[in-house]
Amino acid sequence: MFKKIMKGGHRKPSKSDSTEKYAFGPPGSHNPGSVVVNHASRPVLNAPEQNSSPSVPIAPPPLSTAAVEPLPLLRDVPVSERQSLFLRKLQICSYQLDFTNMLKTVREKEVKRRTLLELVDFFQSGSGKITEVCQEEMIKMVAINIFRCLPPASHENTGQEVTDPEEEETHLEPSWPHLQLVYELLLRYVVSSDTDTKVAKRYIDHSFVLKLIDLFDSEDPRERDYLKTILHRIYGKFMVHRPFIRKAINNIFYRYIYETESYNGIGELLEILGSIINGFALPMKEEHKLFLARALIPLHKPKPVATYHHQLSYCVTQFVEKDYKLADTVIRGLLKYWPVTNCQKEVLFLGELEEVLEATQSAEFQRCMVPLFRQIARCLNSPHFQVSERALFFWNNEHIVGLIAQNRHVVLPLIFEALEKNILGHWNQAVHGLTVNVRKMFMEVDAELFEECRRQYEEKMARAREVEDQREMTWKRLADVAAERGEGNLVAV
Repeated sequence: MFKKIMKGGHRKPSKSDSTEKYAFGPPGSHNPGSVVVNHASRPVLNAPEQNSSPSVPIAPPPLSTAAVEPLPLLRDVPVSERQSLFLRKLQICSYQLDFTNMLKTVREKEVKRRTLLELVDFFQSGSGKITEVCQEEMIKMVAINIFRCLPPASHENTGQEVTDPEEEETHLEPSWPHLQLVYELLLRYVVSSDTDTKVAKRYIDHSFVLKLIDLFDSEDPRERDYLKTILHRIYGKFMVHRPFIRKAINNIFYRYIYETESYNGIGELLEILGSIINGFALPMKEEHKLFLARALIPLHKPKPVATYHHQLSYCVTQFVEKDYKLADTVIRGLLKYWPVTNCQKEVLFLGELEEVLEATQSAEFQRCMVPLFRQIARCLNSPHFQVSERALFFWNNEHIVGLIAQNRHVVLPLIFEALEKNILGHWNQAVHGLTVNVRKMFMEVDAELFEECRRQYEEKMARAREVEDQREMTWKRLADVAAERGEGNLVAV
C-alpha cells in the first residue's frame, strides 16, 4: 500500500518542464524520487483520485537513521548538481522528529537543523532564485513542518473554567529550534525579490493561507510573531489573496466573539489589520465599514479584551482618522458594549474614547453627545477612583474641551449633578481636586449657564428632600397606626 501511495505521488514531467531554465542545472538533475504537493491551482498529472485534495502535504517516509545524513554544502558542488542536492536537503527537512524526548535522535535533529540553517542562509545571501520544481518542493516541506494539530488549552484538558489568559501558563512549542528556521525560510522566500508572485501563488494558494491563519491560535508567542510577519508580507505581495485574507480574519473574529471567546492570536491579527486599514483608499468601501461595525466594535464585548485592546483601539481610531463621519458609529458602539461591573475594562474604554474624540468633528460629536455624557457622568461618580479620574482627564485634552465648550448648553446640565456629588462626597482626594478644576472651568466659560444649572440642581435636591420627608412621615403614621392597633388587641385579650 505504501509503495502505491509513493508511486501515485510521482509527477510526470511535462513538456514545459523540459524547456525551463534552471538556476541549479538541467532538468535531468531533478531527483525522480521526490514527492510533489497537490495544489488546487496546479493539478498533478497521473495522480490517484484519492490524493487530489488541494494543498494537503504528503507525509514523509518513516524516519531511518540512514535517511538523515549530512550532505555537502550547496556552494561546494557544481552548478549542474545543485538542484538535485537542494531537493535532497528539502527531503531531509521533511522528516518529522520527536521533540518530546530531547535525548532521542539527537544526531538527526542536529543534521536537520544545520540543513535548515543552510537553506535560510542561501536565501538570505541573495541567491534565492530557484526553479518552479524546487519552489513546489520547498513549500511542501514547509507545510509538512508547520501545519499540525495544536495542543489544547489547559482548561480543555482538565475541564476547568476558562481563566484569565494572562494568568495561564504559556505552552512553548518543543520543536521550536526547527520550526523557527522553517518559518524564517518561508519568510525569506516570500520577501525575496527573486520570488515571482505569478509562480509562487500556485503553491501559496488559498488553502495554504487559510491553514497559516489557523496557526495563529498557537500558544507560543514566538510562533505567532513569525506568523504575523509572514502573513503581512503575503498580504502585501500577493494582491490576489487580499480579499480572501480579510474574509478569513473576519471569520475568526466572528467565531471568537459569538462562539468561543478563546483564541490566542487576536492581538497579532489586529496588528496586521492596523497596517491594512492605514492603507485603505478613500472614499472607504462599504465592505470596510461593515467590517468595523460587525467585527471590530463587537470585539469590545469578550472578557479577555484587555489582552488585545491596544491593537483594537488602534484599528478603530484608524477608521475614524480615515473617515471622520464614522465617529458617531464608533462612539455609539462603545456605549453599547460599555462594561457594567468591570472597572479595569472601563478605564480601557475611556482611554479609547478619548482617542476617538480627538479625531471627531463637531457635527458627529453633536449626534452622540447626549448618550455619551450620560455615560461619562456615571463614570465621574464611580467609586473606583481610576474610572472617575480617567473620565476627568478628558478636560485635559484641548480638542475635547473645545467640543464641550461649543456644546456646553447640552453637556453641562448632563454632568453638573455628577460634579456636585463628587465635591460633596467622593472619598478620593485626587478625584475631588480634579472635579473642582472642571467645575471652575465651566464657571469661567459661562457663569450664567453655571448658575442656572446650580439653581436647577438645588431645586431638584429640594424636591428630593420633600419627597424623602413625606415618605418618612408616611412611614411614621403607619407605625403609629400599627402600634395603636397592637395595643387595642392586647386590651381585648
